[in-house]
Amino acid sequence: MRTDVRLRMPERKQYCFESRCLDDLLPGGHRARVIWSVVQTLDLSDFHAAIRAREGLVGRDATDPQLLVGLWLYATTLGTGSARELARLCEDHRGFRWMCGGVSVNHHLLSDFRVGHADALDKLFSQVLAKLIQKKLVSVRRIVQDGTRIRASVGAGTMRRKKTLQELHAEASAHVKDLRQLLEDPEKSADLSARKKAARLRGAADKERRLAEALQEIPKLAWEFEESARRESRKTFKTEDEIRVSHTDAGTRVMKMADNSYRPAHNVQIAADPESRAIVGVDVSNRGQDSSLSEPMRQQVQERTGEKVHEHIADSGYVNLEQIDRAATDGVTMYVPLRKSSAKAGKTVDPYSPKRKDKPNVKAWRARMAGDEAKKKLTERCSTIETINADGKTHRGLGTVLVRGLKKVKCHALWFVLSYNLMHFGASLLQ
Repeated sequence: MRTDVRLRMPERKQYCFESRCLDDLLPGGHRARVIWSVVQTLDLSDFHAAIRAREGLVGRDATDPQLLVGLWLYATTLGTGSARELARLCEDHRGFRWMCGGVSVNHHLLSDFRVGHADALDKLFSQVLAKLIQKKLVSVRRIVQDGTRIRASVGAGTMRRKKTLQELHAEASAHVKDLRQLLEDPEKSADLSARKKAARLRGAADKERRLAEALQEIPKLAWEFEESARRESRKTFKTEDEIRVSHTDAGTRVMKMADNSYRPAHNVQIAADPESRAIVGVDVSNRGQDSSLSEPMRQQVQERTGEKVHEHIADSGYVNLEQIDRAATDGVTMYVPLRKSSAKAGKTVDPYSPKRKDKPNVKAWRARMAGDEAKKKLTERCSTIETINADGKTHRGLGTVLVRGLKKVKCHALWFVLSYNLMHFGASLLQ
């Protein structure tokens, strides 16, 4: 090393004295400040219903739901979906430190809050949507819809048949019974604290409950397979003895993914306004096919907003002649592309030509989809909803779900749509 070179070297043991408050950590217009300002304008009274810390009662003060909502919204905009990672950021990241304002949080608190207020979170999404519509920033006159499969937080090895599940459930029930007897014996459990006893019993009972839920799902799945076979005029379908269900998350289903593989997954449905690009509807289904999900989504959007949907645009996976007919009866114009043409006896079948059993509304739909206007609508759908799904999976943590159960996965999806809308319209909501 040359001795005539002058360098600035790090000195990490030198003491520094700074006089500033947490509010000096962030510049004006920082994303954390914008999100916090928007959260302060929202009605979070539904989140207060479960709080037991009240005036006149003993006990520790509860953490403000306003803070927890702000933390999760900010974390989702940055793609953070882990409660442990968020707890670490609240200590090390200046944006989260500013938002906490000296209030300590841990991963248990953050994790329970994220999935423990499903109804309040759903109402919060409707509240934000109502504000956007009131300011004429969003309209639901025309909506686009798409579904995306996200990998469930279960392993493929947890999918078991009915006979195996029954054996596992019998073993789990016997284990719970034996454990109760063991823990009630003062001599055999003298070295265990009350907390450890409760934890062991809770874990064993939870395993028994999950296995019971898996067994209850088998008749439902058998009925779905039978109905699907009847609609498609198939004579064979899976029986109860052939069906596999996960014993860790009974609500998940094996679905075909984007890479043509089959994995346990959830089907997240999202509807958006193509003009403003705002998300106006969200749902989570365990159905691998989208064909029956257009009508429930449209009804959800209309209930949330109180507005009428006039045009509904989706891809070919949503072709359902009965729902297309009912939509037209309700005054909704469906733009759903027909599936690829098939060949019969060496002749090409034109999907746009009316079929013998088609109802008038279905015939009108076939003719409509053959026009140039329909092609323009479908292009508009791709440039809107596909980019929203890509944004969620690439940057907002939607591609990885760390919770189990449809209700908790719905909460995960709601945090995404809320953060997405606030990220795009946050400043407008403050005006």
